[in-house]
Amino acid sequence: MRRAKFALGQVVRHRVYAFRGVVFDIDPVFNNTEDWWESIPAEIRPVKDQPFYHLLAENDETEYIAYVSEQNLLPDTSGEPLRHPQLSDYFVEDEDGRYRAVFIQPH
Repeated sequence: MRRAKFALGQVVRHRVYAFRGVVFDIDPVFNNTEDWWESIPAEIRPVKDQPFYHLLAENDETEYIAYVSEQNLLPDTSGEPLRHPQLSDYFVEDEDGRYRAVFIQPH
């Protein structure tokens, strides 16, 4: 099993589509439905045996949750802040603009 290239709190962008987001969870290999995987056109369908990332994603129009293969992500070096409304549920932004995971303690 490969080690994940990106970390929790890291801002990434999609290699093909115009969106970016912050990683809030990582699956070591594909862990979604077959229907989801088969809905991707065969010519751009990623392999399953690689890390997949859950992102608080956004584009110019909207914010959403995305599930993206490692092969389709690049580091985002723009330094631009994210506006996703769920960002504070998962992260705090430090003085350098990096996102640090918030871990909620059980009662």
